[in-house]
Amino acid sequence: MSQGTAAAGLLATSGHSAQNYHYMQQQQQQQQSNMVQSKGLDAANYQNQALYARLGNPQANAPVAAAMYGNQGAGASSGQGAGNSAVGHSMAANGVSVAVAGENETLYQLMVELFSATNREQALAELSRRRDQNPDLGVALWNAYGVMTILYQEIIAIYPLLNPPALTMPVSNRACNSLALLQLVATHEQTRMQLLKANVPQLLYPFLSTTSKAKQYDNLRLTSLGVIGALVKYDNHEVISFFVATEFLPLCLKIMDIGSELCKVVATFIFQKIILDDGGFNYVTSHPKRLHTVLVILNNVINQMVVAPSGRLLKSVTKCLIRLADNPKACEEMREGVSENLRDSTFAQVLAEDVSYRRLVYQLIIKLA
Repeated sequence: MSQGTAAAGLLATSGHSAQNYHYMQQQQQQQQSNMVQSKGLDAANYQNQALYARLGNPQANAPVAAAMYGNQGAGASSGQGAGNSAVGHSMAANGVSVAVAGENETLYQLMVELFSATNREQALAELSRRRDQNPDLGVALWNAYGVMTILYQEIIAIYPLLNPPALTMPVSNRACNSLALLQLVATHEQTRMQLLKANVPQLLYPFLSTTSKAKQYDNLRLTSLGVIGALVKYDNHEVISFFVATEFLPLCLKIMDIGSELCKVVATFIFQKIILDDGGFNYVTSHPKRLHTVLVILNNVINQMVVAPSGRLLKSVTKCLIRLADNPKACEEMREGVSENLRDSTFAQVLAEDVSYRRLVYQLIIKLA
């Protein structure tokens, strides 16, 4: 599916206005309410059953909690009765266990509040803020009943606001919080490939295709790139093949060319990961026109940094050029066309301050010699 396909179907039926956005939100809430009622269950209890099964009730479901969040409590129990030192250790471990249980209960309650139209926005923001506090939150989000569907709905609902541009900062922040939670799922080894096989990254392509430089759109692009960056950083051939096959590269190159500095840094990192893989490298270098386009964009990125150099971005671009130089045709074209700003004293200050960048430049010069 191309970058515009995901948005096109929805735009055709939903229109392009903020009114449609709010209408869709109301419809989604009604559908969820009807689904729960049709099962003959109280909404809160229904959600509790599903979420506790993954997060674990510290009081009523201790084995599940131990499996998900470690055995702090078990370690404390084994130490009881083994002398004063063991008792002290047990008390300390129990204190940690209580704190962890309290944090898990908070996360659980926030996940339950995602099912409330009134509380969802605040719950998304709070879960996003707490996303670094529990390494298994991504697994819980993936397995909790209905939670991933809610995140997808939050993402899809703003498609009509992309073109023509009608996105406000609060709506953008809400979507970015949903994307930040998706990034947790993309990062965790137990859920990473499941997310990919569900084609979830393609839901983000419409955000990457936006061109508005307003902050709310830039935040959306940056957070979407964060999800994709979390997937590619583990050097998995299947992941790279997915992004090559789904026409992600043109979107990535466009952001490298015209995006903000942070977006350029993340997009260039992703591109670097793609061409480090043999499949991605062959895709880029096998077609002369495609290879030429890539080299032009990398040169553009270098030339745009003349006024305000970025060490991080310079290193990423140089690593891309070093990798592309492994191809004889690319190496030949780079000898003639690589930016002079990379060879002269334009970035002398970065060269003087960053030893790792200086080594990369020398490595590139040797390859092109």
